[in-house]
Amino acid sequence: MATIKDVARIAGVSVASVSRVLNNGPKVSQKTIEKVTKVMAELNYSPNANARALVTQKSTTLGVVIPDLVDPFFASLAQGVEQVARQRNMQLLLSTGLVSAETEMQAINLLIERRCDVMVVHSKKLSDETLIELSKKVKGLVLIDRYIEEIAHRCVWLDNFEGGKIAARHLLALNHQQLACITSTHQIDDPQLRVKGFKQELSKAQLTINSELIEIGEPTLQGGELAAQKLLASGASFSAIFVYNDAMAIGAISTLEDNGYKVPADISILGFDDVLLSRYSRPKLSTLNYPIEEMAQQAANIALELLAEKNATLDKKSYKYIPRLVKRESTSFYNK
Repeated sequence: MATIKDVARIAGVSVASVSRVLNNGPKVSQKTIEKVTKVMAELNYSPNANARALVTQKSTTLGVVIPDLVDPFFASLAQGVEQVARQRNMQLLLSTGLVSAETEMQAINLLIERRCDVMVVHSKKLSDETLIELSKKVKGLVLIDRYIEEIAHRCVWLDNFEGGKIAARHLLALNHQQLACITSTHQIDDPQLRVKGFKQELSKAQLTINSELIEIGEPTLQGGELAAQKLLASGASFSAIFVYNDAMAIGAISTLEDNGYKVPADISILGFDDVLLSRYSRPKLSTLNYPIEEMAQQAANIALELLAEKNATLDKKSYKYIPRLVKRESTSFYNK
């Protein structure tokens, strides 16, 4: 593998000159740039990002920690960060936390070991105290889908409680009185807050949701299928289901239609996230838009501003997003 010294020797220039070419430094002649660039191409030379960071004291990588690589929601999160990395000519380093405090910490440490001081972190299991301490250690650390008051200016988050209320208002406006809910088995705040907001809005309409009409499952297509089967097996009556995410909602639709129910003619289904699949399901899924890609882009830009100490206007500012109702075909007026 070619080194910077090899490039300098063959090009007939100093290592410092090669370094200036790599980092767009001043006082480099066009002739030197052309010579060095040609030799790098011939040797297939690629500068090491960590080595460049040591020399320039500038971060060349933008890190992101997500729970997994499979879920399309987290793929969209990573894509948002990746877009900012491309705009800034930075490399993207991706690490997975697997919704475990130990693994989340390992994922963050992996980025730190690679001299990544700009990172967008999706952490649900690490304590507030741990994340506050990490923010002191990592200058450009920003949390996504997490709010901690002490470091509010480093948090880009969605109001899941309000999302649950919006979902309830939509179904109530469609004349649904007997409501069910499918939520996630993951022991994190998001599903709990969505159900809490949903229940609170129902109580304003003097309605309650029976415990037998709240089912939990893995936040996947299969999890939604199984949870819907349990709702049907309970024998309880319901005309609409609010579901934790779009994957579970599409799984629930499959179960309902396999059992002779038409969506939304017999039962309305409302999802959450507005992932790409929701636009192509049959029927097309009514859902709440979670602008995760936009949020990820903002988080990445904030992280870079923090690193550059352009944070005078960021300090103590919170970046809260509100889900937006997307009406499609899986919810309709109930008139039976």
